[in-house]
Amino acid sequence: MGGCFSKPKPVEVKVELSLLEKEKEVDGLSPNGKASPFADCRPNGALGHGSDDDSTPLPLYHKPRDYVEASVCHVKDLENGQMREVDLGSGRALLIKEHGEFSAMGHKCPHYGAPLVKGVLSKGHVRCPWHGACFNIATGDIEDFPGLDSLPTFQVRVEKDKVIIRANKQALQSQKRSKPMARCSAVINSSTGFSHVLIIGSGPAGLVCAETLRQEGFTDRIVMCTMDRHPPYDRPKLSKSLESTAEQLRLRSTDFLQDHDIELLTEKEVVAIDVKTRSVTFEDGLRMEYRKLFIATGSKPKPMNYKGKDVRNVFHLRTPEDANSIARLANNKNAVIVGTSFVGMEVAAALTDKAHSVSVIGIESIPFKKALGEKVGKAIMKLFEVNRVKFYMLNEVSEMIGHHGQLKEVVLKSGKVLRADVCVIGAGSAPATGFLKQSGIHLDSKGFITVNKTMQTNVDGVFAGGDVVMFPFPPRNNKKVNIPHWQMAHVHGRVAALSMMGRATEIKTVPYFWSAMFGKTIRYAGYGDGFDDVIIQGDLDELRFVAFYTRSEEVVAVASMNYDPIVSRVAEVLGSGKTIKKRDVETGDISWLIDKGSQ
Repeated sequence: MGGCFSKPKPVEVKVELSLLEKEKEVDGLSPNGKASPFADCRPNGALGHGSDDDSTPLPLYHKPRDYVEASVCHVKDLENGQMREVDLGSGRALLIKEHGEFSAMGHKCPHYGAPLVKGVLSKGHVRCPWHGACFNIATGDIEDFPGLDSLPTFQVRVEKDKVIIRANKQALQSQKRSKPMARCSAVINSSTGFSHVLIIGSGPAGLVCAETLRQEGFTDRIVMCTMDRHPPYDRPKLSKSLESTAEQLRLRSTDFLQDHDIELLTEKEVVAIDVKTRSVTFEDGLRMEYRKLFIATGSKPKPMNYKGKDVRNVFHLRTPEDANSIARLANNKNAVIVGTSFVGMEVAAALTDKAHSVSVIGIESIPFKKALGEKVGKAIMKLFEVNRVKFYMLNEVSEMIGHHGQLKEVVLKSGKVLRADVCVIGAGSAPATGFLKQSGIHLDSKGFITVNKTMQTNVDGVFAGGDVVMFPFPPRNNKKVNIPHWQMAHVHGRVAALSMMGRATEIKTVPYFWSAMFGKTIRYAGYGDGFDDVIIQGDLDELRFVAFYTRSEEVVAVASMNYDPIVSRVAEVLGSGKTIKKRDVETGDISWLIDKGSQ
């Protein structure tokens, strides 16, 4: 993943324009009957990896009226390294100029719809300003995560100093596309107890693994199993949008999975793995053999010790049903959140406009102190207090008291009694690997699966990824770390899939996560574990700041609020392999990171 620290060396990016043969047949003439000016053009993308509209052969029913073309600017309106969002009448596109060449693609990040014009352009790709996903400007392909989809690309030409874009109207509206995928070539009965690739878990690691296999031409059977009852969904949204349904949160529909021959088994819990016979046993007795296995079971809530009756209304937020129940039970009632994890704090923020009262219990003195530092933690805590959230820090739950099975009170070790009609426990998590203890697959002392740089375990043919793994992290001299980010799980899934196909690749990404509270978003990039100082620029009281986390004399991570696209820009620098020194950010002048002219 490229990046820029100062002006990058010019890299030649050629944009050749010519139409595919099949498209010439149907689109060789412009509406006025004259030869189309695009008759000898092709899109700004490599064949087979461009957009649905322009980079793949078009069926004969595609007509010129399915397309729009428009003059969008003068050739000198954009400097090298600049981007502009342009209107084509039927939709908008992102116009890019790099090294004297123009290209155009979708203007919204397919992940959450961020405006890419506000992102970071560097060395042939654009990085999303919100969550750090990267897209190749020539092909539109997603090159770094989060997100599953790529962008459509559009044809660009210069005529009489005017920049003209031609685009498929449907692609302009959708603003995203899926990479082409292979189909399963074998005729398989769904009851067959064998899968060439068996994936345990349907989160981003498992889903990206399955899709990558198909994108790379894998034509054998893929089975993905999950304990969940739903097709893959966007779990990070659960704590931010408690009333969302599984349908609203879904990442892929069952139809999509079926269309690409990715079999999904729901409500299936694995209880044992036998690596000698290469088989997996499920709780319901089903047994399935595999050739390659990918374990991506994620995490499970840490158990809590407290006295109390068997009460309902106590939740670990795991499913859409949990989220919906929490929102319903908290309506005009008293909510108690145990733990100051990001999930717990996001739930607290989401409940403030529903509940009568929201109380947060934490064992530390300040929320997020370990992850974001004391100063940032205090500023965020103040934001919660302004929004009527009460904190009971340096405290733990002693007892939960109910009446007729319904939670009524939470008693703290300090003796304080909190009224509680619903309680959400967000006190951390542990890897969901209990079923592996007798398998021969190596686990560390905390239950994490240890993998090598290609995500393979100590057992041949068995891979793992996501929250459950300790993996070698290149920026820390390949020290084995656990980084339980949604984005990182995507990366693990892709690396594992390529490894299974004998195309071993290493992790090349910058960890990136985000948290949203009260309409404000904290963005974070890098790996700040063990930071020894925090350099703050901006105004913490106004919640417009950037925090640089340093170890010794080097910046290892950055967090910001209301300072886009600074985190994505720092991710670019770190992703390029360059180092940001502590002295570079201590001066107070970070214009070199913010100013687009630095491109």
